[in-house]
Amino acid sequence: MILAVVTGNVVSTEKHPHYEGQKILIVQPINPDGTARGKPLLAVDGVQAGPGDRVIVVDEGGSARQAVAAPDAMTIRTAICAIVDQVDIDNG
Repeated sequence: MILAVVTGNVVSTEKHPHYEGQKILIVQPINPDGTARGKPLLAVDGVQAGPGDRVIVVDEGGSARQAVAAPDAMTIRTAICAIVDQVDIDNG
């Protein structure tokens, strides 16, 4: 699982049939303190997230397809499966 923030939407007029009816978002992986890490990813939205939301992303096909209720959509690899309300860091 990856902690990330949604940074934008992807708009497409033509797409693979597995993506029909799916919202695709740009997510930037972040550290628990909110700083960016790594490269942005494209993820299918399974929880009605939007720009600015902190989210949990799965980047493994089987889990991603389950998160968006599309078990036969073999082209889906990355999906948003939760909106994060709060991150608590225990430094103790």
